[in-house]
Formats: sequence, C-alpha cells, structure tokens
Amino acid sequence: MNMKSPIVIVLFLIMLITQGKGDASKSSQNDEKLLRQEAFKIDQYISDFYKKNKLSVPQVADDATFMRRTFLVGMGRIPTPEEAFAFIEMQENTKRADLVRYVLSSKGYSSHMTNWAFDLLRLRDFVPANILPNRPYREWLRNAIDQNMPWDKLVTNLLASSGDPWDPKSAAVGYYALDRGMELDNLANSMRTFLGVRMECAQCHDDPFSETEQRDFYHLAAFTHDQGPVSKNMNSLHTEIVTERLTNEIEVQLSDYIHGTIYNASIGGKGNGRIALPHDYKYRDGSPGEVIGAKTPFGKPVRLSEKEDSKEGREKLAEWVVSRTDMQFPSVIANRMWQKVMGKGIYEPVDEYIKPVDTVYPELVIFLSKLMVDLNYDLQAFQNVLMLTKTFQFATNPNTSTVEGGDDFHGRKISRLSAEQIWDSLITLSHGDPDLTPRKPLDTRIVVNGTPYLVGKMDMVRLSSEVLALESEEEARSYFYDILRQIEEERKSPNTGRSSMGMQMVAHEKYSADSPIRASELPSPAPSDHFLRVFGASERVVVEDSSKQPNVSQVLSLMNGYVQTQLVNNPKAHIYKSLRGIKSPQEKIRHIYLLILNRAPDSEEMILMEEEMKRGGKNAVKNIISALVMSSEFLFLQ
Repeated sequence: MNMKSPIVIVLFLIMLITQGKGDASKSSQNDEKLLRQEAFKIDQYISDFYKKNKLSVPQVADDATFMRRTFLVGMGRIPTPEEAFAFIEMQENTKRADLVRYVLSSKGYSSHMTNWAFDLLRLRDFVPANILPNRPYREWLRNAIDQNMPWDKLVTNLLASSGDPWDPKSAAVGYYALDRGMELDNLANSMRTFLGVRMECAQCHDDPFSETEQRDFYHLAAFTHDQGPVSKNMNSLHTEIVTERLTNEIEVQLSDYIHGTIYNASIGGKGNGRIALPHDYKYRDGSPGEVIGAKTPFGKPVRLSEKEDSKEGREKLAEWVVSRTDMQFPSVIANRMWQKVMGKGIYEPVDEYIKPVDTVYPELVIFLSKLMVDLNYDLQAFQNVLMLTKTFQFATNPNTSTVEGGDDFHGRKISRLSAEQIWDSLITLSHGDPDLTPRKPLDTRIVVNGTPYLVGKMDMVRLSSEVLALESEEEARSYFYDILRQIEEERKSPNTGRSSMGMQMVAHEKYSADSPIRASELPSPAPSDHFLRVFGASERVVVEDSSKQPNVSQVLSLMNGYVQTQLVNNPKAHIYKSLRGIKSPQEKIRHIYLLILNRAPDSEEMILMEEEMKRGGKNAVKNIISALVMSSEFLFLQ
C-alpha cells in the first residue's frame, strides 16, 4: 500500500470489510483457498490446451485493463473514482484477488446478475392480458439473486411453482403466469434455457433438425399441463360487471384489478401429468385428441400415469431437469457462466447443449460441470473461481477464435458493452456510485386506477390470500362488494387512507428517461425510446434477445441525449466534482482518462489533450469528456 495516500488505506479497509460481509452471507461454504485451487486447475487445463495446439501463452493484462474488465464483468459498471484510485495505488501482491472478492461481494454484482436473470427468464413487468401481475415475481427473483440462491434451487422453485402470486413463498408462479395461455411456448423456453435443448419446432411437427418428435414434446408438456388460476369464483361476476353493468366506474376498475393482479396471476394445480395430442396430429404413433401421460425424452426416465391426474407433475419435471439429466443441467449453466466471465462460451450458442465429447475441449467441459455441482450451484462462487484464473487475466486477443463455434482460450475477445453496462457506467460518471441508491421495495398497497386505498388496513398480500381462499361464487360476490363499499367510503372521505405521501409514492413508480438508477431497477423491459432499448436491450419476449449491433440512433443518443444533458453539460455531475482542486492541466487529463477509460493516457494522447486544453478554453474539459465517452474504447470491453 502506498503510505503517502491515507485516503486509499481507508478505502481499502472499507473494501475488506465489505468483502468479509459478502463472503459470510453468500459463499461461506466455498472458502477462498478452495476457489484458488479450482482456479489453478482450470489454468492447468488451459496450459495443456496451449501445448497441444502449439499456442504461445498470452501476455497478462495490465492493472488498468484488469480493473476495468473485473468491474464490468462482475459489477456491470466501470469503477467510481474512489474505487479506481484505491485499486491503482494498492501495492499488495493479492490486489487482483482482493478486487475480485470486493466486486463479487458488492450490491453491484447483485444488480448485474439481476439483469442477466431478467434477460434469461424474459421477466416483464407488464403482460397485456393482466394488470401488473409480475411485480411480486420480479421481487422474488431479485431477492433470489440478492441472496445468491443456488441455481438448482432457483430453477426448481420456478418449474415446480403454484399458488398465490402475492405470497412471497409462492411468488415464483410469475414464471408461468408470464406465459398465461401459452403453456407449450413456456415449456419450450424452459428446455432451451435450462437444458440447452431447442424444441420449438416439435410443438407442431417432428423436428427435422433433431431427434425430437412431436409426441416426445407432448409427453414432456404433460408434466406442466393444467395451469389455470387457483380459483374462478369471481369469473361470472367479473364478466357481469365489465359487460353488463358499466354504471359504476370504480366497480369496473376494482373488478379488473382483482381479476388481473390476483386471479390471472395465480397458478392452480400441480401439473396433472396428462395432455391431449393436438387436433391436427398426423403421425402413426397417436391419434388427434388422444390423452397421453407425462414421460421424459432423455436422461434418467420419469413417467406418470396417463389414466389418472397427478398432483406433482411440475415437481417431477423440476426434479428431472436439475438432477436426472446426467451432467446436462450443470454443463449448460457452467457454459453460460464461462461465456459471461470469459466473453465467449466454450461451445456456442450457449442455449444448444453439446455433449462434452463433441466440444473443442471435453476434459474442461466435464471439469467445469463437476465443479458447478461441487460448488452446490453457487453461481457467485463459480464466477469467483473463473475470475481468479490466470486465463481471465490474459490480455485481449483482437483476432477471431481459432475454434469454430467456441472459445480458443487465447485471450479475451473484444466485445461491445451491453446496453445495461453502458447505462450503469454513464450514471456512475454522472451521479457517482449508483449502488448507494436504496432499492425500491415492492409496493404492496391496493392501488386502483393509480390511487391507493385501504392503506394501513389491508395490502395486496392479504387481499390476494383472502380472495383466493373464497370457496364459492356467493362468497366471492359478497367479499367483492364489501371491499368496494370500503373503497367508496374512502373516496367520499378525503381524510381517510389516501395520504399525500401515498399519492407521491404512486407517482414515483414512473421513472423519467434520465432517472439515474441502475438498469436492474428500471421498468422491465425499458420503454422503446429509452437509452437501454436504443442500445439493444431486450424486449424480454424472447430468451436473451438483446443486441450489440450499432446503429445511427445510438450515435445520436450519445451526441444529444443522456451523455450531454446529465454528464457533459451538467456542472453538478460527479465527474466534475472529482476534478475539483486539481489545477494542473496534465493532472486533469490523467484524472479524466482514469475515470472514463480507467487508464492513464499515453504520450501521444497527452499531447493531443494538452493542445485541446489550450485551444478549448472553458469548454476543453467538456470536449475531452464527450470525446472519451463516445469513443470505441469506452463502449467496448477488452
């Protein structure tokens, strides 16, 4: 440690304290010594690959490149000025391992992983047929990431889910409610996401590109069949209200609200294990409308009766996916994590499983799959291992991979940052550490047409529980009109329930396009005109549908949008605050380079920037900041 910089010592101590808390709460069972040992084993595999293929060993990236790479890969943003200076001035031999530990123990890691999970699972806040049914599911998934829930447990919770959407214990039903009325599409997405098997074609016919037949797909679909709501006790009343009795606006709004956010968002049953073949089924092994039972197409077989309904279909499917498909389940997620950390999957595309023997490096694939199991599917610990390897530290390789459809392990490939990484890095420059902003909690108030009611008396958790427990249409009708009566009484009394604070909280739900909060906290998906979407963020309708392709709109956005209004032309921006007290033009230039590109300028760049400082006058610093933020180096990960 440089003893001339006491502030750096303080920052480093804070980093260590933060790391300690993160280690204790998230990865206590995976001690640091074990992680280092596993990282060394991976490097041995890579070394053997170099020898076999007669490849030279790449250079190790310098500290600045490693720091930027580690922050963007692990935390999804560039470092703050304080974080950058703390790392650069450290002299300890363990500084890189310390940085990895700091990054993966941070709130920023959780935020970045949330973006990854939202993309993979297509999480959307709104479903056209319902009214905000996925707020509790979004909260459940975010909490699962915050708590570092093991991947096998998370997937089991999703696939085996049923029940009340507002109960924190069963809110994972949002995974199925998201695709209400599209059970077959949901199953196809599950197979692609968790097992790397593409079955979309088999919904309608035998797949000509694989061994999957349509009957196989329907056998599998039987496990999740029967995804109706928990109860239909208010269906007839809802129909009556919205189609025949339009005299009371609040009555219609409340009926829509309860029907959309509770009934339509709930999932009843457990998966009955039986399903009818489609009416246009044309193969000799079955007849249209024939009822068949659940049966798995590969792995250790699981089969349910075709003669009687099961009460555990989805649970059996979840068990099969995570523990009865040999090493396919851990292999797929291990390869996804390798792609996330190293920049390219060992085999690609990562959503199409390839048997180890058919990959470029079977031994490494097998090792990583077993490591995932040994680490109890702890994705944080698994990424920690990868980021402790020498392989992760290798300098960037600008050449294309020597391996078709996979990684050649010969240095990281240059890739453009994701829309979320760019956005989160920009708000770091404009507003400082974005992870200091408190996370917005789940709003459980009963909000009808933008207005909260019964505040302090009842919330959505209780309302949902009571509504779904009603045993008859008569009870549902009586309950509904009792709630309606209470709401109408509140509407007539301005001093009851609807406080000004409550109204402000509802308004706070709507963020402006420039709200300086991390991408994981913004609506999912972001509005079509938001910076995130302009830079290719997914609509979250298709699995991992984001794009990194350039377009003219991106250039215009950088020149005229958030970068200019909130960063370049904003004297209160965090980057300008960090320049206060620096008088030397050269030191200002170095500081700006370190904050934006996370490195010092080379001699040629320093000459050019010094000329700009002389020529540009008051606008010189603005011009330099604008140029660096719009540079390819800022927008790309090395």
